[in-house]
Amino acid sequence: MTSVLIIDDDPLITRFISRGLHAVGYTTTVADEAATGRSLALTDQFDIVLLDLVLGDGDGFAVLRDLRGHRAQLPILVMTGHPAHRDVVACLDGGADDYVVKPFRFEELLARLRARLRHEDAPSGGGRSLSAGDLELDLLTRRALVGDTPVTLTSREFALLETLLRHPDQVLSRAQLLSRVWGYSFDPTSNVVNVYIAALRQKIGADRIETVRGAGYRLRIPERLPGLRHPMEPAPAVHPA
Repeated sequence: MTSVLIIDDDPLITRFISRGLHAVGYTTTVADEAATGRSLALTDQFDIVLLDLVLGDGDGFAVLRDLRGHRAQLPILVMTGHPAHRDVVACLDGGADDYVVKPFRFEELLARLRARLRHEDAPSGGGRSLSAGDLELDLLTRRALVGDTPVTLTSREFALLETLLRHPDQVLSRAQLLSRVWGYSFDPTSNVVNVYIAALRQKIGADRIETVRGAGYRLRIPERLPGLRHPMEPAPAVHPA
């Protein structure tokens, strides 16, 4: 199992990242101080480091340079709230493999982390596609199929459906969907999840996504849901007896 070290002193961000990574099969350890993070990263127990550049007890750039000097092959992904060109150049020149700018969507962080680890979707079982019954999502071409019918999805609809497909038959709360699809900084009182769930139901079939009252939403996975018809599929003809 892939092990991730998160060096960041913001508990909101570390909880957000840890929850998301645990959900897709990673293990995480959090260090909220530069010194602790450096000591942990110098061991051999982590596969990748997520490093914030602004730490309460030290300079993230210094930690980056120190780690790169001692562990040249350790993947390091920098998290920064300062997207200025000079800062990006400095972190890459300092040895970072990649970076994300805060606030970020969890899906972006996960994609960059996977790229650094050199194997796609390893924690969730590998492969280039996700499926449930006759519903299929191709992660490389960003295409969706219901049976043999292509379905056009917006980027956010795709991310939402991907999240549901990674947790089939599991109830995901609105808060979980918000954090994984829209990012930790999104307004938790927004009804955006409801709006996008409704849009997905219109495109892939209303019966596929179940509302669990007071809990959230669940993607149903029978091979063929009773009475399910794709929205673009013509209604069956009715013949007189």
